[in-house]
Amino acid sequence: MRCLLLGMIALGMLFFACVWEARAQALPYERPVETAPSQDAIGGGYAVPDVQKPPPRRQWLQVLDLILLALALAASVWIVISKRSRRWAQALTVACLAYFGFYREGCICPVGSIQNVALALVEPRYSIPIVVTLSFFLPLVVALFYGRAFCGGVCALGAIQELVVWKPVTVPRRLDAALGLLKYAYLGLAIWVAVRPALAREFLICRFDPFVSFFRLDGFLHMMLIGAGFLVVGMFVGRPYCRYLCPYGGLLNWCTRLARRGVTITPDKELDCGLCTEACPYGAIEKMRAVRRDCLYCARCYASCPRQQAATELVSISNVGGPR
Repeated sequence: MRCLLLGMIALGMLFFACVWEARAQALPYERPVETAPSQDAIGGGYAVPDVQKPPPRRQWLQVLDLILLALALAASVWIVISKRSRRWAQALTVACLAYFGFYREGCICPVGSIQNVALALVEPRYSIPIVVTLSFFLPLVVALFYGRAFCGGVCALGAIQELVVWKPVTVPRRLDAALGLLKYAYLGLAIWVAVRPALAREFLICRFDPFVSFFRLDGFLHMMLIGAGFLVVGMFVGRPYCRYLCPYGGLLNWCTRLARRGVTITPDKELDCGLCTEACPYGAIEKMRAVRRDCLYCARCYASCPRQQAATELVSISNVGGPR
């Protein structure tokens, strides 16, 4: 376990080292697309490369993505708060990873929109589409009322880590809390470089997304290696990027502190058997009670709880007209 935790710390240090190294080597100037010469003017069979990947979507498709995001958030709340089903939570995770991750290639991302929103607040000439603004605020608003439903599988970054959890170990509380401060440092750094003057501006969160290379099946080798490293560590330490580096997770953490509803481990009265604590790979249960600011909506505690299982069986019996 000690070696695993050291490996996790080393991975985080490597991630920050890559961020700083790329910042130091970043080109201070980028030629505007509209001033670039055409391929006909260049000649010689030259083909202009794609300006960005993936290409922009039509307005109605962007609105559709926003609607699907809202529906996924609503489904996450219903599955975890009302239905209390681990199986349905897993199905939502797979569906959101397939659509928001691999199909949309990680572009419906409130995590990365932190930089756009921060820059728009300080730079009057910088405007962002309303769908980007809404995608940033929507998960935060849901968190104010119901907790981190976005983390429950709607977020493609969390979903890909959720599916690789295999044999999680318990991270000591003090170390877990200390590592959790890294995401606030990363959030501050990302906002600082995003709001700088244009020639020195950088969008770190998007550029150093550890999993977008997998979603797009393309990217720099060092980022693929870092992403693979997070997934390997994530087999034993539940969602290391979400818990220790995700800057949006820090915002959700604070919004969730105001939530009136959230995960409660059993429908009525806890048994205090401790099975839920053993089942949670994210250290989100203390004294046999869910810590909502840290709860990632995985619903594993429901699957491990004997009272929850008994309640589910009673509902199933009542739905078929009673025992025979």
